[in-house]
Amino acid sequence: MFKILKQVSDYAKGTVEAAKYIGEGLSVTFDHMRRRPVTVQYPYEKLIPSERYRGRIHYEFDKCISCEVCVRVCPINLPVVDWEFNKELKKKELKHYSIDFGVCIFCGNCVEYCPTNCLSMTEEYELATYDRHELNYDNIALGRLPYKVTQDPMVTPLRELGYLPKGVLDPHDLPVGSQRSGKRPEDIIEETKS
Repeated sequence: MFKILKQVSDYAKGTVEAAKYIGEGLSVTFDHMRRRPVTVQYPYEKLIPSERYRGRIHYEFDKCISCEVCVRVCPINLPVVDWEFNKELKKKELKHYSIDFGVCIFCGNCVEYCPTNCLSMTEEYELATYDRHELNYDNIALGRLPYKVTQDPMVTPLRELGYLPKGVLDPHDLPVGSQRSGKRPEDIIEETKS
């Protein structure tokens, strides 16, 4: 008799626990139903990167003085600077510059400490290849300007959901020329000055 009652009580406890877990799962589902959509149809829609996004590095060969500061500040000694000393001019002549983006951690130290500003971070984030050796960019590939998301006619650029104006939940229905939520840093500086 007690064995049957124990089995019934165990079954009832299991049922209560299952109902509790189903309720927790449904509460998460209903909570997400009230939130903004985050789905982006990637090849046809792309998010516009934020202002301080650190993507592929852009390099200007003419500005480089072969000082190798970028190599010294890089945590993994990544940039390869090949130069030759010209005895007549008593200057370094840059022969070759390359960065392997398969190894790069995109910390931005090389850009930060470059004395001639020949390095800069871009918005380009599509660096996928089938061969990892194709990620080793030389000075010609680094000098190629990236194609911005907003300039591609085949792609619908979307603002990040955090930058949408108040009350707008869908980035597809964003009116042209509408401002993002919050103020730009330049606007905040102007307000503090006045």
